[in-house]
Amino acid sequence: MNTSNITNYKPKDFAELLGVSVKTLQRWDREGTLKANRTPTDRRYYTYDQYLQFKGINTENDNRQIVIYARVSTRNQKDDLHNQVSFLRQFCNARGIIVDQCIEDYGSGLNYNRKKWNELLDEVMEQKIKTIIVTHKDRFIRFGYDWFEKFCMKFNTTIVVVNNEDLSPQEELVQDIVSILHVFSCRLYGLRKYKKQIERDEEIAKELQNGN
Repeated sequence: MNTSNITNYKPKDFAELLGVSVKTLQRWDREGTLKANRTPTDRRYYTYDQYLQFKGINTENDNRQIVIYARVSTRNQKDDLHNQVSFLRQFCNARGIIVDQCIEDYGSGLNYNRKKWNELLDEVMEQKIKTIIVTHKDRFIRFGYDWFEKFCMKFNTTIVVVNNEDLSPQEELVQDIVSILHVFSCRLYGLRKYKKQIERDEEIAKELQNGN
Protein backbone atom coordinates (compact mmCIF):
# COMPACT_ATOMS: atom_id res chain seq x y z
CA MET A 1 0.00 0.00 0.00
CA ASN A 2 1.46 3.33 -1.03
CA THR A 3 0.27 6.72 0.14
CA SER A 4 3.06 8.67 -1.52
CA ASN A 5 2.17 12.13 -2.80
CA ILE A 6 -1.12 12.29 -0.87
CA THR A 7 0.40 15.17 1.04
CA ASN A 8 2.58 17.62 -0.84
CA TYR A 9 4.54 20.46 0.73
CA LYS A 10 5.57 23.80 -0.66
CA PRO A 11 9.31 24.54 -0.24
CA LYS A 12 8.61 26.99 2.59
CA ASP A 13 6.54 24.45 4.55
CA PHE A 14 8.97 21.62 3.87
CA ALA A 15 11.93 23.74 4.95
CA GLU A 16 10.15 24.53 8.22
CA LEU A 17 9.38 20.84 8.71
CA LEU A 18 13.06 19.93 8.32
CA GLY A 19 14.29 22.92 10.31
CA VAL A 20 16.33 24.40 7.45
CA SER A 21 16.03 27.46 5.23
CA VAL A 22 14.43 27.60 1.79
CA LYS A 23 17.85 28.55 0.38
CA THR A 24 19.27 25.33 1.80
CA LEU A 25 16.51 23.35 0.06
CA GLN A 26 17.28 25.15 -3.19
CA ARG A 27 20.97 24.30 -2.83
CA TRP A 28 20.22 20.66 -2.06
CA ASP A 29 17.97 20.56 -5.11
CA ARG A 30 20.78 21.88 -7.33
CA GLU A 31 23.33 19.52 -5.80
CA GLY A 32 21.02 16.52 -6.01
CA THR A 33 21.12 15.98 -2.23
CA LEU A 34 17.35 16.31 -1.95
CA LYS A 35 15.68 16.75 -5.31
CA ALA A 36 12.42 18.65 -5.46
CA ASN A 37 9.47 17.38 -7.44
CA ARG A 38 7.99 19.62 -10.13
CA THR A 39 4.40 20.40 -11.05
CA PRO A 40 3.36 20.77 -14.72
CA THR A 41 3.82 24.52 -14.22
CA ASP A 42 7.38 23.90 -12.92
CA ARG A 43 6.63 24.71 -9.30
CA ARG A 44 8.70 22.82 -6.75
CA TYR A 45 7.10 20.61 -4.10
CA TYR A 46 8.10 17.83 -1.70
CA THR A 47 6.29 14.76 -0.38
CA TYR A 48 5.91 13.17 3.02
CA ASP A 49 7.87 10.13 1.85
CA GLN A 50 10.79 12.45 1.13
CA TYR A 51 10.55 13.68 4.71
CA LEU A 52 10.66 10.10 6.01
CA GLN A 53 13.58 9.24 3.75
CA PHE A 54 15.47 12.36 4.82
CA LYS A 55 14.95 11.39 8.47
CA GLY A 56 16.14 7.87 7.72
CA ILE A 57 12.82 6.28 8.57
CA ASN A 58 12.21 2.98 6.80
CA THR A 59 8.75 2.92 5.20
CA GLU A 60 9.01 -0.64 3.87
CA ASN A 61 6.81 -3.24 5.57
CA ASP A 62 5.07 -0.43 7.42
CA ASN A 63 2.22 -2.04 9.33
CA ARG A 64 0.98 1.16 10.92
CA GLN A 65 -2.65 2.07 10.40
CA ILE A 66 -4.35 4.48 8.03
CA VAL A 67 -7.25 6.11 9.85
CA ILE A 68 -10.29 8.07 8.75
CA TYR A 69 -11.31 10.62 11.37
CA ALA A 70 -14.73 12.31 11.16
CA ARG A 71 -16.23 14.63 13.77
CA VAL A 72 -19.38 16.63 14.44
CA SER A 73 -20.27 18.67 17.50
CA THR A 74 -23.56 17.01 18.47
CA ARG A 75 -25.46 13.79 17.87
CA ASN A 76 -28.09 15.82 16.02
CA GLN A 77 -25.56 16.02 13.16
CA LYS A 78 -25.47 12.31 12.39
CA ASP A 79 -26.23 12.97 8.72
CA ASP A 80 -23.21 15.24 8.41
CA LEU A 81 -21.05 12.64 10.17
CA HIS A 82 -22.27 9.97 7.75
CA ASN A 83 -21.51 12.28 4.79
CA GLN A 84 -17.97 12.87 6.04
CA VAL A 85 -17.29 9.16 6.40
CA SER A 86 -18.83 8.37 3.02
CA PHE A 87 -16.81 11.08 1.29
CA LEU A 88 -13.53 10.00 2.91
CA ARG A 89 -14.09 6.36 2.01
CA GLN A 90 -14.73 7.35 -1.60
CA PHE A 91 -11.56 9.46 -1.52
CA CYS A 92 -9.53 6.50 -0.27
CA ASN A 93 -11.11 3.97 -2.61
CA ALA A 94 -10.38 6.18 -5.62
CA ARG A 95 -6.70 6.19 -4.66
CA GLY A 96 -6.38 2.58 -3.70
CA ILE A 97 -5.87 3.42 -0.03
CA ILE A 98 -6.90 0.69 2.38
CA VAL A 99 -8.47 2.14 5.53
CA ASP A 100 -7.65 0.26 8.73
CA GLN A 101 -9.81 2.23 11.12
CA CYS A 102 -12.73 4.67 10.87
CA ILE A 103 -13.28 6.94 13.87
CA GLU A 104 -16.62 8.72 14.23
CA ASP A 105 -16.39 11.32 16.97
CA TYR A 106 -18.82 13.66 18.70
CA GLY A 107 -17.70 16.84 20.42
CA SER A 108 -16.77 20.45 19.82
CA GLY A 109 -13.61 21.20 17.90
CA LEU A 110 -12.69 23.39 20.87
CA ASN A 111 -12.76 20.41 23.21
CA TYR A 112 -9.32 18.90 23.83
CA ASN A 113 -10.80 16.16 26.02
CA ARG A 114 -12.62 14.20 23.33
CA LYS A 115 -12.12 10.55 24.32
CA LYS A 116 -11.73 9.07 20.83
CA TRP A 117 -9.51 11.96 19.71
CA ASN A 118 -7.23 11.49 22.72
CA GLU A 119 -7.11 7.74 22.12
CA LEU A 120 -6.05 8.46 18.54
CA LEU A 121 -3.25 10.77 19.75
CA ASP A 122 -2.14 8.04 22.16
CA GLU A 123 -1.85 5.64 19.23
CA VAL A 124 0.12 8.27 17.32
CA MET A 125 2.60 8.49 20.20
CA GLU A 126 2.79 4.69 20.27
CA GLN A 127 3.86 4.76 16.59
CA LYS A 128 0.74 2.84 15.53
CA ILE A 129 -0.68 5.40 13.09
CA LYS A 130 0.76 6.17 9.68
CA THR A 131 -1.88 8.49 8.24
CA ILE A 132 -4.95 10.35 9.52
CA ILE A 133 -7.39 11.47 6.82
CA VAL A 134 -9.92 14.24 7.51
CA THR A 135 -12.25 16.33 5.35
CA HIS A 136 -11.11 19.63 6.81
CA LYS A 137 -8.66 20.91 9.41
CA ASP A 138 -11.41 21.92 11.84
CA ARG A 139 -12.74 18.35 11.88
CA PHE A 140 -9.51 17.43 13.68
CA ILE A 141 -9.22 20.53 15.87
CA ARG A 142 -10.76 24.01 15.60
CA PHE A 143 -7.70 25.98 16.72
CA GLY A 144 -4.03 25.01 16.89
CA TYR A 145 -4.13 22.61 13.94
CA ASP A 146 -0.59 23.47 12.79
CA TRP A 147 0.82 22.61 16.22
CA PHE A 148 -0.93 19.23 16.26
CA GLU A 149 0.18 18.51 12.71
CA LYS A 150 3.81 19.06 13.71
CA PHE A 151 3.23 17.00 16.85
CA CYS A 152 2.03 14.08 14.74
CA MET A 153 4.97 14.52 12.40
CA LYS A 154 7.32 13.98 15.34
CA PHE A 155 5.90 10.47 15.57
CA ASN A 156 6.04 9.97 11.79
CA THR A 157 2.29 10.39 11.33
CA THR A 158 0.91 12.55 8.56
CA ILE A 159 -2.51 14.21 8.49
CA VAL A 160 -4.16 14.36 5.09
CA VAL A 161 -6.68 17.20 4.77
CA VAL A 162 -8.99 16.64 1.80
CA ASN A 163 -10.39 20.20 2.12
CA ASN A 164 -14.02 19.52 1.35
CA GLU A 165 -15.57 22.80 2.51
CA ASP A 166 -19.14 21.52 2.09
CA LEU A 167 -18.59 19.01 4.89
CA SER A 168 -17.49 21.65 7.40
CA PRO A 169 -20.83 23.16 8.48
CA GLN A 170 -20.84 26.89 9.16
CA GLU A 171 -23.30 26.48 12.01
CA GLU A 172 -20.63 24.60 13.96
CA LEU A 173 -18.29 27.55 13.62
CA VAL A 174 -21.05 29.81 14.90
CA GLN A 175 -21.63 27.45 17.84
CA ASP A 176 -17.93 27.47 18.70
CA ILE A 177 -17.77 31.26 18.52
CA VAL A 178 -20.83 31.48 20.78
CA SER A 179 -19.12 29.07 23.19
CA ILE A 180 -16.01 31.26 23.28
CA LEU A 181 -18.09 34.39 23.87
CA HIS A 182 -20.00 32.61 26.64
CA VAL A 183 -16.78 31.64 28.41
CA PHE A 184 -15.37 35.15 28.24
CA SER A 185 -18.72 36.64 29.27
CA CYS A 186 -18.77 34.42 32.35
CA ARG A 187 -15.21 35.39 33.18
CA LEU A 188 -15.98 39.07 32.68
CA TYR A 189 -19.09 38.75 34.85
CA GLY A 190 -17.00 36.99 37.47
CA LEU A 191 -14.42 39.76 37.44
CA ARG A 192 -17.10 42.42 37.79
CA LYS A 193 -18.73 40.50 40.64
CA TYR A 194 -15.33 40.08 42.30
CA LYS A 195 -14.60 43.78 41.88
CA LYS A 196 -17.93 44.72 43.48
CA GLN A 197 -17.20 42.35 46.36
CA ILE A 198 -13.81 44.00 46.88
CA GLU A 199 -15.40 47.45 46.85
CA ARG A 200 -18.03 46.25 49.32
CA ASP A 201 -15.35 44.77 51.58
CA GLU A 202 -13.43 48.05 51.44
CA GLU A 203 -16.56 49.95 52.45
CA ILE A 204 -17.09 47.59 55.38
CA ALA A 205 -13.45 48.00 56.38
CA LYS A 206 -13.78 51.80 56.34
CA GLU A 207 -16.95 51.63 58.45
CA LEU A 208 -15.17 49.45 61.01
CA GLN A 209 -12.24 51.86 61.12
CA ASN A 210 -14.56 54.83 61.62
CA GLY A 211 -16.44 52.90 64.32
CA ASN A 212 -13.21 52.39 66.21
